[in-house]
Amino acid sequence: MDNKNVINYIIGQLLKVQNGKLWVGDNLEKKISSITAQEAFTKPSPATHSVAELIAHLTAWNNDTILKIRNGIGELRDSDGQNWPDNDELKKAGLNTVIQDYRESVSQVVELLKNKDDSFLKEKYYDQDFKSEFDYSFAINGMLHHTIYHLGQMGILIKLIKERQNSLP
Repeated sequence: MDNKNVINYIIGQLLKVQNGKLWVGDNLEKKISSITAQEAFTKPSPATHSVAELIAHLTAWNNDTILKIRNGIGELRDSDGQNWPDNDELKKAGLNTVIQDYRESVSQVVELLKNKDDSFLKEKYYDQDFKSEFDYSFAINGMLHHTIYHLGQMGILIKLIKERQNSLP
């Protein structure tokens, strides 16, 4: 295999966001472990998502990235129901399943990337939403950015949920 410096760096970043030491604060696992199942399905307002919905949303896009890595094209579109799974359906599945599905999706991405070298990042895949070809670096880095973006949202949601609970008589 060719050079794997960038691939290994990306894998390291994906893993740090999941359960490593982050300069920006808590990692995803710490955020998830700080809430109860009831809190995970709570929506602070009708206009917000629940933490469980954010986790399932990340899972959906991670799974789409897996398809892109394997097949050169994904299937998920922004308009698909899988993009934002229904909170009531997620409740039926249970928080442990939602979290386990997410963890499995991250593990699969990491395993696929471990078998690649840096030249893979310059190979092309077809992006179904942008309707064009892009380097794999676009999808892989995008997945990392997407996770960090929603990690911040989780932090805000959790803070709102906990503040509301603490203000109840």
